[in-house]
Amino acid sequence: MIKALLREGVEPDVVCGTSVGAMVGGSYVAGNLEKLEEWVLGSTRSDVLRFFDLKFSQSGFVSVERMRRFLRNYVGAEDVLIENLPKKYVAVSADLDNGREFWFRKGVLAHAVRASMAMPGLFPAVRHNDRWMVDGGLVNPVPVSACHALGAEVVIAVNLNSDILGRQFRKVSHAVTESQEGVLGSLKQHARQYSSTLFPQNQKKDEPLSLIRAISSSINIFQDRITRSRLAGDPADVVLSPKLGDMGILEFSRAADAMREGEECVQVALPEIRRAIGAFD
Repeated sequence: MIKALLREGVEPDVVCGTSVGAMVGGSYVAGNLEKLEEWVLGSTRSDVLRFFDLKFSQSGFVSVERMRRFLRNYVGAEDVLIENLPKKYVAVSADLDNGREFWFRKGVLAHAVRASMAMPGLFPAVRHNDRWMVDGGLVNPVPVSACHALGAEVVIAVNLNSDILGRQFRKVSHAVTESQEGVLGSLKQHARQYSSTLFPQNQKKDEPLSLIRAISSSINIFQDRITRSRLAGDPADVVLSPKLGDMGILEFSRAADAMREGEECVQVALPEIRRAIGAFD
């Protein structure tokens, strides 16, 4: 969506993001968007599984060190600070101790993004200033308010939650074909069964839900409700709502499909976007 907007001459002065939006937005502002896109388009299920710690630690399934390395390589190195970025930027997180919304407006970009993406039960919480930070989607999935606070006159919001409910139970028509070499080839059978819960499959009605699906579906419900409430109270000038309900949260192998949907969504909304921008010219 960012690239589609840039092609149309729409370049943001302010970028605010929550969770994966913080990652993509941070990568763009830091000048690493092309690098991130190349990785995502070339990734496989095996690549995604490498992030997971199969020792099942109590803090979360994702390996902290692997995640840090990924963010340093594809979002921002350890010396990239938010306050030194060429555009105003905020990553939204949630304070687990008091439930309040927290905006990362300075400090290490990769650290802020990891805190914004720390989905409970999947990603470990992140320690920041003696507080535990988790996924900002718990409090502000589409941070229009942060954009306004940073001085944005026209806000173009991307709502990834518009088609979110029921996504875990929709029939997936595409086939997944992948080599069993590398990391998958070395995993034990219980690890393969675990990994299958991370990706969409046809869900039988009477089949017990896996832990990951139960967690992600529960989060989907309140993120949808919070998004509706926050956008009603602090509306964006334009809301882009791509239909991604048939894609799992970790299904990076379908990145090309998601990108096409994003580009089409921008094209459909272009007249509305130009009207909104024109009102301030």
